[in-house]
Amino acid sequence: MATRIVADVLIPGRGEPIEHGTVVMEHGSIAYAGPTSGAPAAGSDDDAMEAPVVMPGLWDCHTHFVGMSLSSLDALATIDLVGSAARAVEDAGKVLDGGITSVRDVGGIGLRLAPVVAEGRMRGPHIHGAGRILSTTGGHGDIHSLPLDFAHELTCNTGFSILCDGVPEVLKAVRTNLRANAKLIKICASGGVMSEIDHPMHQQFSDEELSAIVAEAARAERIVAAHCHGKAGIMAALRAGVHSVEHGSFLDEEAAELMVEQGTWLVPTRYVNEALLKQSDNLPRYVYEKGQMVSGVHEQAMKIAIAKGVKIATGCDIFVSGQMYGTGTLEVMHLINAGMTDLEAIEAATANGPETLGPQAPHTGQLQPGFDADVITMDANPLDDRSVWGDPDRVTGVWQLGNRRK
Repeated sequence: MATRIVADVLIPGRGEPIEHGTVVMEHGSIAYAGPTSGAPAAGSDDDAMEAPVVMPGLWDCHTHFVGMSLSSLDALATIDLVGSAARAVEDAGKVLDGGITSVRDVGGIGLRLAPVVAEGRMRGPHIHGAGRILSTTGGHGDIHSLPLDFAHELTCNTGFSILCDGVPEVLKAVRTNLRANAKLIKICASGGVMSEIDHPMHQQFSDEELSAIVAEAARAERIVAAHCHGKAGIMAALRAGVHSVEHGSFLDEEAAELMVEQGTWLVPTRYVNEALLKQSDNLPRYVYEKGQMVSGVHEQAMKIAIAKGVKIATGCDIFVSGQMYGTGTLEVMHLINAGMTDLEAIEAATANGPETLGPQAPHTGQLQPGFDADVITMDANPLDDRSVWGDPDRVTGVWQLGNRRK
């Protein structure tokens, strides 16, 4: 039995929209996507429906399933892993209901949840997990308020990060994640906002360490995603050959031009930057102050990247359970506001997503025959009605591998 969606508009993910389009899904794949006039004849047992718009399932290329209830890394010190997993399961369901059918989990327990989603026992997006974030001692993945020995033990037990220093330790950290079947490697190449002591402008990991990480990941056909705010960290990550820069707050024209030359992806995560500044009462003071520091330059960096033609994919950096999960598609609007056309922003949220995984990229993000049948419908055409972004209620149907999940 095939599933057939006849829509007023078909948005393929990459390419021009098709008026009066049809998608046919069969055996977990897309059998047809194109004009309704050219669609194959319907079978007697086809499951057929109509919708205003049909498009590929969306991607969030920078999220965290951690089940944290507070906006502070210190909360990891008292987190209960069973409770954290329970919260993360609910969060994953919300993400799926918002139309996001695939994510890169760039630090958290997503790597452990991925097989459960694949088994069909848990509602959530396909999870391409990085496992534990690689961080220097005292870096963005460290918990600075705790004794160092305790921080090492804690980050190991929570699955949040690996503190590693020097080439032998970073190689061991990469291999530890690969042993857990990580689909990508996530590193902190600069300081961050949520961590207490380190400065977002400072480079973390030496050039030698960064090159070793990228080379070791590449031997297993994995890419490296680099958390970078300051330019020093961005340029060091680019010299090492990372596949994607996450955040890129202080990206300038020089960095953007190098990214274009090397084909490096940017996942800007404007969503979380905007969201954090609206939650000043719930944040540690240092988080709010650092968030203010990077906010303005980050907005300008996005505009530079778009103007220069840097390859961009959507990601939200959501990490606090119960807050914002399911509304991450609002990142599309941030890209539009920074200079993308509506269609370019949709491509960033669909077809571009898989490419941020390099050799591990699945065949999703586009409505093309032979691609995985990850498909959504909305109650309005987002090219005409931008209010659909960030509102999960506007997503009327979600299919993964041809199975209806919403």
